[in-house]
Amino acid sequence: MTDANLDPIALVEPLHNTSGVLLRGCGSATPTRSISNDELGKRVDTNDAWIRSRTGIAARRVVGADESLGELSGLAAERALEMAGWKADSLDLIVLATSTPDDLFGSAPRLQARLGAVNAVAFDLTAACSGFLFGLVTAAQYIRSGAMRRILVVGADQLSRWVDWDDRRSCVLFGDAAGAVVIEASNDSSDDLEGFLLRSDGSRGAVLKLPQVTERRELVGDASHQRGGFEPIQMNGQEVYKFAVREVPAILAALLDSTGTGPESIDWLLLHQANQRILDAVAERFKIPNEQVLSNLAFYGNTSAATIPLMLDEAVRDGRIQPGHRIASSGFGAGLSWGAALLRWSGPA
Repeated sequence: MTDANLDPIALVEPLHNTSGVLLRGCGSATPTRSISNDELGKRVDTNDAWIRSRTGIAARRVVGADESLGELSGLAAERALEMAGWKADSLDLIVLATSTPDDLFGSAPRLQARLGAVNAVAFDLTAACSGFLFGLVTAAQYIRSGAMRRILVVGADQLSRWVDWDDRRSCVLFGDAAGAVVIEASNDSSDDLEGFLLRSDGSRGAVLKLPQVTERRELVGDASHQRGGFEPIQMNGQEVYKFAVREVPAILAALLDSTGTGPESIDWLLLHQANQRILDAVAERFKIPNEQVLSNLAFYGNTSAATIPLMLDEAVRDGRIQPGHRIASSGFGAGLSWGAALLRWSGPA
């Protein structure tokens, strides 16, 4: 049969009706080197008490000379696959949520190659600190459509590349890490993604950005070109805080209302780990006890797209999160972008 005689409909893989998304495994990885507040105080004018009182952060991990974001992503992915009992070649898709890729052309294909996920499509997704949640919701739609059955979602960032380590207002906040989950289609009415809402507002994006350098260089004649590269992270901390404490409770309330879920039925509150005061404010809004608020911010700082899966993996592996537990989650950050998802854990205990 010639190309001219091919039926275009026959080239499209038929969709299979599926009824839900199941969370089957999780994994995480962090750099070896932990830098304490006291150590940072030797470089910039700050101290442990000042940082803890304003952020809740005591230390952060930074990728070393013999480590890479690709390595962390790979380790997190391998651990998630191991928990699920899956082989990498069973994956249909890999979504890597990152704003700090090893390669701007895309790091997900490198992850695919490392894992040996020969049957998977792989692409990067950029939504800063909201990236993992946006990636998880995006991946779920491929499953809901019936187009794919098994997907790996990774949130990973190496913000230490783009921090101004002489700016005490921002350098104390960020760290490096990777976290991952694997999801698959259900064969019945089971669904671990009970609802979600996503939002963006670019009109407020200037309060948190990682912009390209604006320097231009001579090319030929009167033509010039922009030099490649990025400026350090630029952040208006006060405005970001006000954004978070206003929008996160609002979107969570809207999600709970739309799904008919009462706060009392939530087992765990899992928010993007940006500032302990934000976590406390949201928990207070919904009257969720402190012991049901997941936080490892003190040990890792803000790891951007990695915070939610990193915390999820820790709580699953130490036994806090059990099969059937309901998790209210929210990611928020640059863009500005924010979202919320209501999840159930159906992976191993």
